[in-house]
Amino acid sequence: MIVLVINAGSSSLKYQLIDMSDGSVRAKGNCDRIGIDGVLSHNAPGKCSFKKDVEMKNHARAVEVLIEALTNSDYGVIYNVSEISAIGHRIVHGGEYFTTSVLVDDDVMEGLRKCIDIAPLHTIPHITGIEACQQVIKNTPQVLVFDTTFHQTMPKKAYIYALPYEYYTKYHLRRYGAHGTSHKYVSQRALALMGKKSPEGTRIITCHLGNGSSFCAVKDGKSFDTSMGLTPLEGIMMGSRCGSIDPAIIPFLMDKEGLDSKALNELMNKKSGALGVSGVSSDFRDLETAAKAGNERAQLTLDMFVYQAVKFIGAYTAAMGGVDAIVFTAGIGENNASMRKEISENLSFLNISIDDEKNALCGRETEISAPGSGVRVFVIPTNEELVIARETERIVSELKPVG
Repeated sequence: MIVLVINAGSSSLKYQLIDMSDGSVRAKGNCDRIGIDGVLSHNAPGKCSFKKDVEMKNHARAVEVLIEALTNSDYGVIYNVSEISAIGHRIVHGGEYFTTSVLVDDDVMEGLRKCIDIAPLHTIPHITGIEACQQVIKNTPQVLVFDTTFHQTMPKKAYIYALPYEYYTKYHLRRYGAHGTSHKYVSQRALALMGKKSPEGTRIITCHLGNGSSFCAVKDGKSFDTSMGLTPLEGIMMGSRCGSIDPAIIPFLMDKEGLDSKALNELMNKKSGALGVSGVSSDFRDLETAAKAGNERAQLTLDMFVYQAVKFIGAYTAAMGGVDAIVFTAGIGENNASMRKEISENLSFLNISIDDEKNALCGRETEISAPGSGVRVFVIPTNEELVIARETERIVSELKPVG
């Protein structure tokens, strides 16, 4: 089975074509600046890699462009679109409407539209991407795989907010989490690396650290708690997101700065976090360069990030009654050796010992804890697209043939 994985944003559409016989990526790319001018970045391992301007007035045209690239007679990887068995969509938020991956039909689309109020910035582009595929790649089954479904196993005590309960029943205000496909993939890989045939009795903390960051307490192979909440704004400070703050700051700033809810939402999501504190950048690589040059605010930002990471790991260790393994993944987690080491060293109560030589090997799957370490520590590159493809394959394979 060949699965096309789609991740649609407001002005972009990322894609991967995955051969499920061996999990290999035949091609991947991004249709960017949709509705503006259009740029296609395309890579077919072992065949070609290019970036070129292609007019894309909408997402339907973007889907046509990616199909043209995949089937091109010179550098394509399939002969025609009929070779694509199914399409898997990455969906950020499923609310309480979706507790598992689902096959697209009219009822599913109606349920997805109900999630717009909870995550409008993501859900509207997702719907646009699905409809574009329906228009261009007709009669091909489509599956929705939600970032939130892995966290549906959280106990109620972990996801209910201490607001009047009527707001949970009325508006579904609760913790949903995010990065679920990433946390699921790396926690399962950790179990394999630990030689565990069963997840029962295991306690793993997965650290998805990037421009957007979240932590997950994985107990018995299931999400037990996670740092992101109703939206991806809650939790640790991020590239441009403030993370968890005193809620009273919100009305305070609205009064003092004359901000409406839209402006404040923009401030907390796009002008805060590492960017807001440092005044330098939302990219932690820039912050490390600035800190080494003596920029005190850049150093403060790095210190804050490490401190908050240690607090989350410590809290989840307590919540699960211990921890067997800690996993670092995503952009910072996979590639920033100094950040991993500093976080680990600040967890002295866990008697963690890091192997500096192994820790220096960035971007590859490896155990970086030294022999005798009180907790095993891993770096595991995430592969959310493969999780989406596997879920898509599973659901489509279960379809009963007609006739």
